Amino acid sequence: MRNGIKREDIELLAPAGNWECLRAAVANGANAVYFGVEKFNARARAENFHMSELPEIMSFLHMYGVKGFLTFNILVFEDEMKEAQELIEACIDAGVDAVIVQDLGLVKLIREISPDFPIHGSTQMTITSPEAVEFTKPFGLERVVLGRENSLKEIKVIGEKAKLPMEVFVHGALCVSYSGQCLTSEMWGGRSANRGECAQACRLPYDLIVDGMQKEMGNVAYLLSPKDLAAIDLVPELIEAGVTSFKIEGRLKSPEYVANVVSKYRAAIDRYFAGEEAAPSEQDIRELQQSFSRGFTHGFLKGTNNKTLLDGTFPKSRGVYLGTVKKVLKHAVLVELNAPLKRGDGIVFDAGDPTQKEEGGRVYDILSRGKKVEGEVENGLYEIVMGRNDVNLQRINVGDRVWKTNDPELDKRLRKTFETDKPYRTFPLAVHVVGRLGEKLSVTWVDKTADHAVTVKSEMPLEAALKRPLTSELLYEQLSRLGGTLFSLNAQDLTTDLDGDLILPVSELNRMRREAVEQLLHLRTKPPVYQKRHVDVYADVPAKQPVDKPLLTALCRSLEQVEAAAQTDVDFLYADFEFVKQYPDAVKLAHRYGKPIGIATMRIHMPDENGVLALIARSKPDAILVRNTGALYYYMSRRGEMDIPLIGDFSLNVANHKAVSLFLECGLKRVTASYDLNIQQMVDLLGKTDASKIEVVIHQHLPMFHTEHCVYCTFLSPGTDHTNCGQPCESHRVSLRDRVGFSHPVRVDTGCRNTVYNAIDQSGAEYLNEFIKLGVGSYRVEFLEEEPERVKEVIDLYRRALRGEVSGTHVWRTLKATNQLGVTRGQLTK
Repeated sequence: MRNGIKREDIELLAPAGNWECLRAAVANGANAVYFGVEKFNARARAENFHMSELPEIMSFLHMYGVKGFLTFNILVFEDEMKEAQELIEACIDAGVDAVIVQDLGLVKLIREISPDFPIHGSTQMTITSPEAVEFTKPFGLERVVLGRENSLKEIKVIGEKAKLPMEVFVHGALCVSYSGQCLTSEMWGGRSANRGECAQACRLPYDLIVDGMQKEMGNVAYLLSPKDLAAIDLVPELIEAGVTSFKIEGRLKSPEYVANVVSKYRAAIDRYFAGEEAAPSEQDIRELQQSFSRGFTHGFLKGTNNKTLLDGTFPKSRGVYLGTVKKVLKHAVLVELNAPLKRGDGIVFDAGDPTQKEEGGRVYDILSRGKKVEGEVENGLYEIVMGRNDVNLQRINVGDRVWKTNDPELDKRLRKTFETDKPYRTFPLAVHVVGRLGEKLSVTWVDKTADHAVTVKSEMPLEAALKRPLTSELLYEQLSRLGGTLFSLNAQDLTTDLDGDLILPVSELNRMRREAVEQLLHLRTKPPVYQKRHVDVYADVPAKQPVDKPLLTALCRSLEQVEAAAQTDVDFLYADFEFVKQYPDAVKLAHRYGKPIGIATMRIHMPDENGVLALIARSKPDAILVRNTGALYYYMSRRGEMDIPLIGDFSLNVANHKAVSLFLECGLKRVTASYDLNIQQMVDLLGKTDASKIEVVIHQHLPMFHTEHCVYCTFLSPGTDHTNCGQPCESHRVSLRDRVGFSHPVRVDTGCRNTVYNAIDQSGAEYLNEFIKLGVGSYRVEFLEEEPERVKEVIDLYRRALRGEVSGTHVWRTLKATNQLGVTRGQLTK
């Protein structure tokens, strides 16, 4: 125990995309493993397991005292609810220790099936504040996985206030967007990140457009591609901040990666509890970089520092930085090394443009002043000889950076940890032997770590010994022969209660030992028992309420847009501004024209941001558009003093009727369907719920990335965060131009978070007739940078379509004809 924290309270949680990774995690000290099956997990590209393998997986993990968590961290569409039910029931039967869940509708379904089956709130739930944790408590979540944007300071505050076990990512790839709030893959390719199909648009190059002009950035092109998280040196601070589970990212990574990272963090945690202050060694860091690294960062754990989050010159793993090219020789390259290198290692020469083919291969020889050097070298000038067919020396230039991309010796050492016939771990036993003349020998075996005990009796009675009676030494010699099993026995853990000189055949002692091992193994692998009820997933589908006249609402992002929209026959307005100080003016302006108005909260809610929520309420809007569960809990818990209607926005990720039901039960007046739904999925949802309580966003610029990383601060300021950046966002307008030539606007919210909006408007106007038949209660049009006249024109078109005066196709075609970028049909496309 250290500082009141016990070693067994800290969990090291490892990823596993296949059986090899699973074994590597167990062999190298993981306390728990998370994995997915072929459907319903956020790593669709991983090899993944099959549902039929669940009993085998859990038996293997439990045999070693390791927990197994199934990742169910995606949105579940309406037509998948029965399949989701089947998978949950299979998890319960197999004894899965918990499911990691994103979809609150799925949480509701799980609780209908089982009141005690453990649920963990995924990082995809975007839980970043004590209030967001409190929101989950009525649903019996065992723990939450905090957003990767939370700092150590915030983690401590959340832990102290919310008092629920916290899981935090400590190593691996970082998403630039908040998990659960990235819609880029959905927008550009119909591959939703909320469905495990991320297309990694953040790893693509972009041009920075400032006030309409391209900014010269040199070889910095990867403006949204973060380095990889590495918090191994922060292990003591994380433990003391209240983190109980250290999560390693990497279900798409190799078993060598899993073995490497798990073993390093295992050692760091053990050092802490041994009272050793030693930081990870340079070799530890290099080996972590070798397995996978885009460069290492603490992410946001030490607070926001926009200057250290990304490198910008490459988007993929580089490995270990070796040095730079000093000279290109006839048959070799002279390199100033500052990290170890040896024959057989793989290297690559980085000329600063990773989009082009890069030279690289295996090191054939290393020379110092023309003489071969054996073994490993570092720190100094060396001639590196490559295979003649591997590298075109004419394409290598002085100044090119050199990276070690592969270390076969390290990989071999890591594979040895899990490619073995020996047990990965052994567990200590305590054995007590009781013997009386004429009675059967009774041996009780206690599995000390699992708290299991079995008693095995001899098949024949004990006889008086004429020679070689049973002694503690003889019993220990036979009963401790546990090689090849999971168990071990120390002499001091064997106790005896023998009445006189007694004898029993050695073969019988051996049989008793084997039987005890078999029984203890059975107890270890026996699945935990949870309650399970069979439910009809559609038993709670509500009756439809007729809609005489559906609402047309407009979301505006400036006072000018509010005034323009207020002059139309729109039914309801929303204000979503960069500066909260303008909200009272927006409310007054709307009311001057007799229009009700709601104010949107920020999409993210951090521990110190309740003041913004209070200011929204003090502006006296007619409703609040709630975008996260932290804000929802804040307003729910203050109903007596703030009796303002609440409307749920798209970012609550409502994708099925159970999620609709859950949020309406929490007091929301209506909810906005998730942007992840295409037209068929939207129709399915509307058919299974009271569509009069649903708002559909029918026109908008899709908010693709929502990120703590500030493009303005990073590239337009010498500062590191909002305290010293000089607010370039107040005097400049930035967009990111993609490879196709579209410029995607970047806007900043009150919390200095950036949203990258799609350059192209999108419209679902063609589906209006279908939605009207299904009884949708509210349709929303969203604006971004439109001028007042354009705002009026768009609202008029949609109003006429709702009245049946023009077709949805006419609306779409008209918008396309009058917008130079055109309009896509967006996420609603079939």
